Amino acid sequence: MMTLLAIETSCDETAAAVLRGYGEILSHTVFSQAEIHSKFGGVVPEVASRNHLQSAPWVIDEALKTAGVEVGELDTVAATNGPGLASALLVGSAVAKGIAIGAGKPFMAINHLEGHMLSPFFGRQDIPPHISLVVSGGHTLLFDVHGFGDYRLLGRTLDDAAGEAFDKVAKLLGLGYPGGVRIDRLARDGNANRFDFPRGMIDSGDYNFSFSGLKTAVRVFLEKHGTAEADLPDLCASFQAAILDVLLAKLFRALKESGHQSAAISGGVSANAALRSRAADRASKEGVVLHTAPPGLHTDNALMIAYAAAHHAAAGITSPFDEDIYPNFDPKRLQAS
Repeated sequence: MMTLLAIETSCDETAAAVLRGYGEILSHTVFSQAEIHSKFGGVVPEVASRNHLQSAPWVIDEALKTAGVEVGELDTVAATNGPGLASALLVGSAVAKGIAIGAGKPFMAINHLEGHMLSPFFGRQDIPPHISLVVSGGHTLLFDVHGFGDYRLLGRTLDDAAGEAFDKVAKLLGLGYPGGVRIDRLARDGNANRFDFPRGMIDSGDYNFSFSGLKTAVRVFLEKHGTAEADLPDLCASFQAAILDVLLAKLFRALKESGHQSAAISGGVSANAALRSRAADRASKEGVVLHTAPPGLHTDNALMIAYAAAHHAAAGITSPFDEDIYPNFDPKRLQAS
């Protein structure tokens, strides 16, 4: 059974994992820079890449030590090569290539979004046909998935991603960074019907998304009415409901039109309790099987990269050592080749 080392440095997490086969976790190490970037109110690329350089050696060593695996015992080494922050991607990709070359092992460049997309099926060899909603800080994407390597992009955000909107509104509310978790927690005690915020593009007739108007609506509301601490739970719940209404409306309409009986939600925002609860309730009512990633695989991590790499390995796909990084999203780079 194949043993893989995977490295993930697309944004502000330095992560390494050793996976055997499709689901035997030998190690899973993540160093988060969230606290470092919180004082800036968001991720600073230069700071992120510098911290990746400092933390990558011990994170990888810890992953190998915990796994009880020597570099020479690995079958392949994988790393995220995009999309993400260019300076951050370079660190992980260069380190992985160096390890692979030094050990005489194959190298695999893995798309970060494919890692998210496949993560709800972690441990499985098969990827069933389904509609996939990938929601993170940088991306909001809807795919028609027919199996590994066969992905058709249905829609994407035209401006802010859902996670980006969460973070920006959290900053407006004085909740700090990262804001999505804080909004989710406050919203649990709030009235989602108290404030009427816009549901951008919910009736657009396509599968694209737009959340910048919602962010602006919250800002204008706060300029007029201020931010009373007692109103925070209701504001968070109302804002969150506006995002979730759009995400779920498009996801389940795509399911109906595709004829698929399965859906998957992945990415950092998929850890949102309200999104998971509402999606599960609707899936149950409509007779749809809903797949979400296991705990620990919602946010950026190396296990999802290792799992995607396992599928690439099974398909006989490797990458040349001069493979470049690709910071920008390109749906063509998701297809298996």
